[in-house]
Order: sequence, then structure tokens, then C-alpha cells
Amino acid sequence: MNRNPTPFRAAVVALSAALIAACAGGDDSPGRAGTPELRGALFDTIIARTERREAFSPVKNERLGLDPLAAMRALRDEVVSAGTDDDLYYALARVSHARRDRHLDVILVPGGLAPSDSAGLEVADGPDYDPPARAPARVFPDYSDGAGDADYFVGDIATFLADSVTADDPPVFPSIGDRIVSVNGMPVAAWHDSAAAFIQHSTRAGLRWKLAEAMTLATAAFPPHMRGDHLTLGVRSAAGDEATHRLPFLPPGDLFWHGTGEPSYPGLALALTTDTYDLLVPEDGRPFLVLIWRGFRESMVADVDGLIVYAQSRGLLDHALVMDVTRSRGGSLGAYAMQRLQPKPFRTTFGNLRLSDVTRAFVEDKRHDFAARDINDGGVPETIDDGTWLMEWLENDVLGALERGDAYSNNVPFKLAHAPRDSDGILEPAAVHFRGAFGVISGPHGGSHLDQFVSIVVDNGLGPVVGMPPGGYSNTWEWDEVLTFAGTGQPIVELMWNIGHTIRPNGEIAEGNPANVDEWMPFTPENVTTYYEEMLARVLELMFNRAR
Repeated sequence: MNRNPTPFRAAVVALSAALIAACAGGDDSPGRAGTPELRGALFDTIIARTERREAFSPVKNERLGLDPLAAMRALRDEVVSAGTDDDLYYALARVSHARRDRHLDVILVPGGLAPSDSAGLEVADGPDYDPPARAPARVFPDYSDGAGDADYFVGDIATFLADSVTADDPPVFPSIGDRIVSVNGMPVAAWHDSAAAFIQHSTRAGLRWKLAEAMTLATAAFPPHMRGDHLTLGVRSAAGDEATHRLPFLPPGDLFWHGTGEPSYPGLALALTTDTYDLLVPEDGRPFLVLIWRGFRESMVADVDGLIVYAQSRGLLDHALVMDVTRSRGGSLGAYAMQRLQPKPFRTTFGNLRLSDVTRAFVEDKRHDFAARDINDGGVPETIDDGTWLMEWLENDVLGALERGDAYSNNVPFKLAHAPRDSDGILEPAAVHFRGAFGVISGPHGGSHLDQFVSIVVDNGLGPVVGMPPGGYSNTWEWDEVLTFAGTGQPIVELMWNIGHTIRPNGEIAEGNPANVDEWMPFTPENVTTYYEEMLARVLELMFNRAR
């Protein structure tokens, strides 16, 4: 992923590059990983900045039994002793991830740490990287009641091009439903505990989903000692037989998946597809629709408008509407979709800012964005502001609170994209909208704006939600900054801080606190092939019972 820095942060990167060029020439140069003294000072700087800036979520920390600053401080010796680029990168990743915040990454920067492998790592201002190679098997967590954190199973198998592997070393595949007992020679429980330190997460359920995804990837998210040039999985079948499978890592484009465990609705036909969703309609004419939702991204507003035109022209606006968000990404402007996909007024999410040493620079960044007309996603008609409300709040409320020495700003409708700062956050349906029953099928794959969207549904009682809660991560904004060694200007990595809370419609902090579902339906080895049919049947039953 390319990251486009603001002018402030771009200047930091440019200055760091200049300083490294000036001080990297002699034999006395400490190198990219620095000295123990420099690394100790770096660690202390990270802790101090985190204490000043981080918008910690008390509800998340209580649920996880976590003291994030204590968890970070426990890693000081690991950072101080990290004398190579690899060692320091992974030590800093552990420090960052000790906060347990899915949004907060460690980003490679020009002239900074250069790990021996960067497949799948985020790079600032660098070329787009190819997706990591992956094994031709997908793994899912077993979320059934009584399952442990380290319970994973094989959920899908891919076919691939014949010449993708050598003829004398063909892989032997596990079977769908086989339970994982070891990963690359490590017992699965030990692998889970080791791997968790290198995966950002805000909830245990979300961590398990992301670990299952990463298990079969050739990703540099894990340090070299946890991976190899192939994936070795030990599995146990339902009959209790154990086997070990050595699977190659192949380019993602060479793999053709059966789709087991993915959204699947027999008896429904594809009627419309966009970057935002697939619209499915029953082949037998029953009066409901299913949207398989992909995310709240750049084309969402136009795609939702297109859906309304399509449904209105075909007399579908009175049909019940089910949103499957189990594979959705985040984004923004979900309130715009909510005003059109269901018939009730609702209270949107709110947000605030932690006030700190970076608040003025953050406001300056937003001034630049506003001048460039690149704020609040450009703005669209009816409910979404062009950034004026946001800038008024930043210039008046936020800077005023900073001058007073407040810890946080006041709470306002989220990013002031849909309502002014003095609004109660209640939004009415659009002039043309779906008028039937509404329901959601949810799961732990995604989060961020998706968490906000699901919380709006649940906290406002807009319709039933079945399945599992989303990934449980959401904030207002992050701040990212290039770290340098004191006195040398040597860039190291870019680190991120969560600098604001998302406030759910019920008044609770959203981070680490996903909205509960109306009916818990866990994903398991036993229902992997029928899961979506079962969830659809149940959500429709709940929707029509509520409508009576």
C-alpha cells in the first residue's frame, strides 16, 4: 500500500533522508539499527509519545486484561539488544502491537530499517508490492462454543496451474474440516501464542481471524524463524488420524479456490454487481434481496445511488433487504448508505480527539486538506459536508480545548461529515429509500468503519444482526510519524498512534467493543459448507417476526 504523507510528514521524511546521507559515510556510523544507547533512547521516546498521544480504550483494555503501557515497557530489553535491521524491526512491531489496536502498523520508510524480507509489509512512499505468495489451502478459526484460541481448521483448498510446482514434488492436501495441530513444526498452541505478538488486533476473535489468514501466507509479518520456503501443516481428521502436509507457496494469481467458507446462497441469482456489492435476488421470486457488501470505499456513494435507481425501476424498494458484511472492508460514509438501505431515522456515531503535542500539527494537516478540497472524501449532496463543519470544529472547539489543557475534545458527529458540530446526530432516511425489513449477517473478518456501521444498526434497533460481531476496531483518526535516532537524524520506521475515540450511538467507545449480534451463530468445521444458508434463513425469520 502506498502512503501519501501530508506536507508536514513529507518534510520529516525528506529531512531524515538528508540527515542520513550526511552522517552515514564513516566507519563510526552506528548503522540503521543504531547502538544500544540509541535504541534505549528510541524506546523511551516511543513510550513518552504514547503516554501523551494515545487514545486508549478502557473498555477494550478491561476485556483483554491489558495494561498497554506496561506491556510495551516489558519489551525494552528486546529493543535495546536488537542489533540488526531484522531484530529491530520485529522488536518495534512487538512494541507497537502490544497496544492491541488493529489500525496501528509499523511502516518502512526510505533510508530506514531494511528487513531481509518485506513481503506484505507496509511501505511509505514506496512502489506497490505484490501480494505475498500463499499456500493452496485456507484456514479458519473454529469459533464454536468451547473451542480454544488455538483451534483452527482447513476451510478451503485451491487448484493451481500444473507447472506451478515441480512434478517430482506434488503436494498432498489436507481435507476440508481437518483440524490444525502444528504449523511449521510448532504445536499450534505455541504457534498461536508466538504469532499473536506480530499481528495487530483489537479483539481476540479478530486476532484469530487474522492469524488464520496469515498462517498460509509467505508474509514477512512474521520473523524469519517462524516461516520457511513452504508451509508445513500437521492436521487431525474427524476420525482422529494425523498427517503432515508440505504445501508450496505460490503466486495468488495461480490459485483457483472452490469458495468453501465464503458467502454462498444457493437459490439466489446475481442481479447487479459493483465494486461495493453484489446484489442477489431469489430465483423463486420471494420478496427479499441480499447484498454481499465489500466495503465503504471510493465508489460507494455512486454504487448505492445506482442500487436505488435499479430497485426503484423494478419495484423492489418494498422488499426486505439483507446485508452480508462478513467480507466487508472499512472506509467511510456508511451513514449515507444507511439513509438509503432502510426506512428508519437513526443516530450516527460520534468522535473526539485526544489533545496532545501533535494536535496543532494535525489541525494544520486538515487545513491543507481543506484547501486542496480533499477532506471528508470530497463531499456528496444532501447529508455530507464539504469539510466546513469539520474545520470549524477543529479551529474553534479543538484548539480551544487544547488551550484550556483538556485531555479530550468534545464529542461531535463522526468527522462532521453528515451533521454539524451542534447536531444530536439523528439522521433521517433519504427521500428515496428501501422501505422493507432490514437485517445484517456479520462476522469478525473486517472492522473500522464496518464496526461503526454495525453499531448503528444494533444501537438504533434498525434490524436483527446474526452471526458474529465484526472485528472490533474503530477510531476517529491516527497520527503517523517517522522515528529517528536522537542526534543522528537516522530514520528508522514510521509509527502510528490512535488519537481519537469513535463513540457508538449508545455512548460507548467503539475500539475493542464491537456491537453484539442478536443471534450468535459461530463459524465451525461442522457448518463450513452450510454456514451462509443457515444465517440467511435465521436473519429472515427474525426480520419478518419483527415486522409483524
